[in-house]
Amino acid sequence: MNKEQRGFVTPAIFNNFAQVAQLNIYNRLFNEMKDASRKNRAQFNPKEDKSYYKKIEEDLSYFSRSQNITKADGVFDKPADLSRIISATTFGTVIMGTSTRVPIELCYDEGKIDRILISDLSAPSESYPVALVGDDIEVFPSSIQRISLRYYKYPQGRTIVANGIGERSASLPTYTTLTTAVNGVDTFDPVNSIDFELPDHYLSELVHEIAQLAGLSIRDKDVISLMQTEEAENQKDRNF
Repeated sequence: MNKEQRGFVTPAIFNNFAQVAQLNIYNRLFNEMKDASRKNRAQFNPKEDKSYYKKIEEDLSYFSRSQNITKADGVFDKPADLSRIISATTFGTVIMGTSTRVPIELCYDEGKIDRILISDLSAPSESYPVALVGDDIEVFPSSIQRISLRYYKYPQGRTIVANGIGERSASLPTYTTLTTAVNGVDTFDPVNSIDFELPDHYLSELVHEIAQLAGLSIRDKDVISLMQTEEAENQKDRNF
């Protein structure tokens, strides 16, 4: 990036790029899931471990979470790291090996929920609950006090270890240098740095995404063009 003195990417700027790049790739997974679904319907998808749909499902499952939520002030607060809701059920109990949990129908349309609530035929009940999802989650009937929510969380980071996968962290990917420079040079600090949370096979995509952002920042057309070409080739491979 600094070869022709057109600009310089500091660790702080790199950290901004890294966090945006990870989120871009994470969001792209949902679009790729739609493409994989279309291939499934067209019966143009390999089976078992070679299935493109299965690969995307596995990558997204890395961000799947489940949380029990208790009603507060008449509503259920969304988890702080929630990205997209997968499903919701009443909390229920297990009686003689059988769960009493009931699926909750999710609704995102206030007009539709109003029609459901005033309908004699489709009015919610504890056997057929409905939830309106907005800034928070409102469940009908109001007698339901606790729910179980399964959702995809936003990607964050994980600690760095010499071998294997580090523990998940609440912090975003961060490149940190030692407080004291070594021989006048800023040196990487693995103890206080945070790795990406994406599966390791997304490394090349992260490199391309960060490089494009850096190229835009320093207005280097060569870098942008190279990374767009690389990403187009990768996309062809994924689609194939």
